[in-house]
Amino acid sequence: KSSGAVPFASLVALLLLWFGVSVPLVFVGAYCGYSKPAYEVPVKINPIPRQIPRQPSYMNPWLVCLFAGVMPFGAVYTELFFVMTSVWRHQFYYLFGFMIIELLILVVTCAEISISVVYFQLAVEDYRWWWRSFLASGSSAVYVFLYACSFFSSKLHIVQFVPTLMYFGYMSLVSFAFFLMTGAVGTVACFHFCRVIYGSIKVD
Repeated sequence: KSSGAVPFASLVALLLLWFGVSVPLVFVGAYCGYSKPAYEVPVKINPIPRQIPRQPSYMNPWLVCLFAGVMPFGAVYTELFFVMTSVWRHQFYYLFGFMIIELLILVVTCAEISISVVYFQLAVEDYRWWWRSFLASGSSAVYVFLYACSFFSSKLHIVQFVPTLMYFGYMSLVSFAFFLMTGAVGTVACFHFCRVIYGSIKVD
């Protein structure tokens, strides 16, 4: 009799969506992944790691990744305000077309900033680019979470413990998902970039 109870028909619909859509898509994705050939690198890899020369101070990985994350965050800063206002202040959001454009700008920015970081890293003979390509664009999630803290203190009037915990719990999950998404874009872009530049090298 509770007004907050979920109807039985809705539970059945959710189960049908889960077993009828999500589960088959998992098997289809697994089949497509296993049937595709593995990526091949264009050059042979030396089994003996090459000695990395002393790096300049401005190539500190933590500083580089921290400053590189500013650009992707700046690309979505304005849109992030409208989305958070819609979610946490119960206002209507109409700019879905603009959000798609912002998503494309974010993807391009993440790819460009990660490729730039990896290019300068390879220029100083540091070949360990995998994690730096991920963290260069993924570090923008730090600024997303800091913006969420600023939004909480300036725009919301929450004083109870449980709503505060719920807000920061959800925003932590959003920031982590943003970290994974932007980092994946940067890593894939750098992988294809390295395949192109090393594939153009003529080795006798």
